[in-house]
Amino acid sequence: MSFHLIYRADPANPWFSWQYVRDNSDTILAALREHAVLTAQAVAIAALVAIPLAVSAYWFRSLTGPILALSGVLYTIPSLALFAFVAPYVGTGTGTVLIGLVLYALLLIIRNSLAGLNQVPAEVRDAARGMGYGRLARLVRIDLPLALPGIVTGVRLATVSTVALVTVGVLVGHGGLGQLILGGFRNNFYKAEIVTGTVLCVALALVLDLVLAGIGRLLTPWQSTRRSAR
Repeated sequence: MSFHLIYRADPANPWFSWQYVRDNSDTILAALREHAVLTAQAVAIAALVAIPLAVSAYWFRSLTGPILALSGVLYTIPSLALFAFVAPYVGTGTGTVLIGLVLYALLLIIRNSLAGLNQVPAEVRDAARGMGYGRLARLVRIDLPLALPGIVTGVRLATVSTVALVTVGVLVGHGGLGQLILGGFRNNFYKAEIVTGTVLCVALALVLDLVLAGIGRLLTPWQSTRRSAR
């Protein structure tokens, strides 16, 4: 996705300019939209992969070490190196960015989901077995609902991290708000453009985090009741 910017001559080069925002509103909104879409897609795909992996590690303890180790290794790969490695195979489209973002989000979701599952009280699991629940039924009706706080925490952390990492996608032409930030540096350090992209990136992370926190409270009403009881 290419962005064509309209620059306003401003010798003072202010840190923020409403004139710049008005003149480039379409470009800014397009960058924000791409940033949000890439983030949502990456976190959704990562969750679909990570939660089953966390369940596998929960069911089969011998897999816990390898799953956490592999996801940890992927998380430590520098983003520039990862994009450079993936791009020759899948091109420089959004696929390259999504693959990188998904791989980075896996560890955060796996680790927190597994922690949530491991915190399910043993007596609750024993009671479920006594009631005749099989492994799958216990997972769906007992373990996952009680592990939701940990899962939501992992998704929230992955979302905030992904919002920041999307900007690196500018290297392959799909960096959302990163296009504005890089464009500002290329345009003789045009501060208004850099600050606009940066502020929107931070605001997007905060808004998404608050939305997910609200969803987490709706899905786990017993948590609020427990806090009130204290």
